[in-house]
Amino acid sequence: MAIYFIGLGLYDERDITLKGLETARKCDLVFAEFYTSLLAGTTLDKIEKLIGKPIRRLSREEVELHFERIVLSEAKERDVAFLTAGDPMVATTHADLRIRAKELGIESYVIHAPSIYSAIAITGLQIYKFGKSATVAYPEKNWFPTSHYDVIRENRERGLHTMLFLDIKAEQNRYMTANEAMEILLQVEDMKKENVFTPDTLVVVLARAGSLNPTLKAGYVKDMLKEDFGGQPHVMVVPGRLHIVEAEYLVAFAGAPREILAKV
Repeated sequence: MAIYFIGLGLYDERDITLKGLETARKCDLVFAEFYTSLLAGTTLDKIEKLIGKPIRRLSREEVELHFERIVLSEAKERDVAFLTAGDPMVATTHADLRIRAKELGIESYVIHAPSIYSAIAITGLQIYKFGKSATVAYPEKNWFPTSHYDVIRENRERGLHTMLFLDIKAEQNRYMTANEAMEILLQVEDMKKENVFTPDTLVVVLARAGSLNPTLKAGYVKDMLKEDFGGQPHVMVVPGRLHIVEAEYLVAFAGAPREILAKV
């Protein structure tokens, strides 16, 4: 008896690996969560049809506070699948869940799938030149997070690229757009005035990674603010020091201004 953490990939139900699909079909119970990411190209019904089993969708509260009672209690007696968008172990929450399973003496297995950490290579930016990533969160009434701004500054000082995840509030059906993220970062710039994220900052936006027709655009913030990147999910990159091939790729495939070629 065990729990299988199975990645669903980035875009639709067909992104799951054959190993993941076969395992999910063999499991007695199937659970899933979608609050850490969004599979824009599919629905729960389509995933259920592919797997051939009903899937219980768990809320953030059920995963973070009641996982032992709802899921792990079942895994003591039966094989259980836990489906997540992207790759299962990218989210810190899922690593904690696997620790809990081990503490209860429950065997656990991980079946990987495409992740934004590999798919971001479609931007042409070299993977080994990415520094620490960060999430741009929606400001709340008494909370305006700014740590993402600091991460960009630290990475740029080292010439590294920064991948920015954009906030998801699945229970409210709110998925931050790159446009909103840029507005938030400009507000932080107004507060901190460290010349880290300005209207003249080069940014790269990738929307609907994993689909056959993702949107990939690069340009200066002042020009990108009003761009239409299409449906979510969006992810944004603030490039560090560009290699000539990276710059050429951004011009060729993301519509970046040709003047960036003269800066590398």
